[in-house]
Amino acid sequence: MGPANAGPISLLAEENMAKEKVVLAYSGGLDTSVIVHWLAGQGFEVIALCLDLGQKVENLDAIRKKGEKAGASKVIIRNVEEEFVRDYVFPALMFNAVYEGTYLLGTSLARPLIAKAQIECAAEEGASHVSHGATGKGNDQVRFELSYYSLNPAIKVVAPWKMPEFFKAYPGRRELIAYAEKHGIPVKATLDKPWSSDENLMHISYEAGMLEDPWTEPDPNMFELTTDPRMATDLGEGVLIDFEQGVPVAVNGQKMSPAKLLDHLNRLGGKHGIGRVDMVESRYVGMKSRGVYETPGGTILHIAHRAMESITLDRGVINLKDSLVPRFAQLVYNGYWFSPEMEVLLEMIPRTQRAVTGVVRMELFKGACIVTGRKSPYSLYDTEVASMDDDHGVFQPEDSIGFIKLNALPLKMAHRQRLKLNQGRKKK
Repeated sequence: MGPANAGPISLLAEENMAKEKVVLAYSGGLDTSVIVHWLAGQGFEVIALCLDLGQKVENLDAIRKKGEKAGASKVIIRNVEEEFVRDYVFPALMFNAVYEGTYLLGTSLARPLIAKAQIECAAEEGASHVSHGATGKGNDQVRFELSYYSLNPAIKVVAPWKMPEFFKAYPGRRELIAYAEKHGIPVKATLDKPWSSDENLMHISYEAGMLEDPWTEPDPNMFELTTDPRMATDLGEGVLIDFEQGVPVAVNGQKMSPAKLLDHLNRLGGKHGIGRVDMVESRYVGMKSRGVYETPGGTILHIAHRAMESITLDRGVINLKDSLVPRFAQLVYNGYWFSPEMEVLLEMIPRTQRAVTGVVRMELFKGACIVTGRKSPYSLYDTEVASMDDDHGVFQPEDSIGFIKLNALPLKMAHRQRLKLNQGRKKK
């Protein structure tokens, strides 16, 4: 066989693979159901790993039977909701991570966890290969495979959508549906839904189909998590979010686990139409892509966390974190969760969050999430210092004179330099 990290292999060019095991990231949807059958037909023993990340799924027993009917020797289903939110979503939240100013990285954060679970499953099952259903044009192929190689450099990757034997024979949904029908693979996919979607507890993402024209409005029937803000209730709703060292721990005084808390806020925010995003983003592979997202709970938490940091973090720490947000978000988006750079940034987070404890009050109304108050036992906000009415002798206005003069000095010197440069140009 080829070298371990030589990239996706061509099955038809390999020999003696009949008993090789492969762990497939399996969703139970059209693509991965077809891939289960196709990999089995190529001589693999297919272990289908289905992770519950909080997405709406059919009966888990039905998913298991579907995978087995498609050709999997074993279908493993694991619930990783708490791990996903605790170890991936919340660290990104504490970093205020946003990609290109808009995207809260729901899909990007799920991929390293899926890859990690595949590598662990491969070790448990004695599998030498892992596989995924990502296409050769998207970001997920990079996220999966960089994570695989970071966790096990010797692993071999089978990526059907980058293999001519597969993608030339089955270039689109029409061909995949025909394949499923021909081989008796039970799938719910139809040609009537002109978009594709991916869901986890953080969000639902939509792309392709009608969305490939960035001028085309999304179909109103497409959205699943959020009410149309124009149709949301005319009554606003207040909500309190408690934080402990940067981690959201309670809603309206009720403590919840990470996954339960995010699920609760998804339903609350969805009712008020919060968290819809329509953007054109820069894919890591080099092209522009239009994506539409619903992230109700994540949006509420992002706004609340920034409000909590505003009274508990030093100005310099805020500026430092803000300068690193694009780097952090880009590492997540591009698939470098298990990189040395990310390891350093993740270790930095707890140190910045030690005082980020308190309560944020918000009002939810027709797509808007408005902060109306914040308080913390470690607040840096001092009413006596900030008051415009009475400084209580804490702040002397005269002190600002020297402060401004010192800060103006380099500006004065720059002005003098510009005058000399202008005079030199006039002489020429």
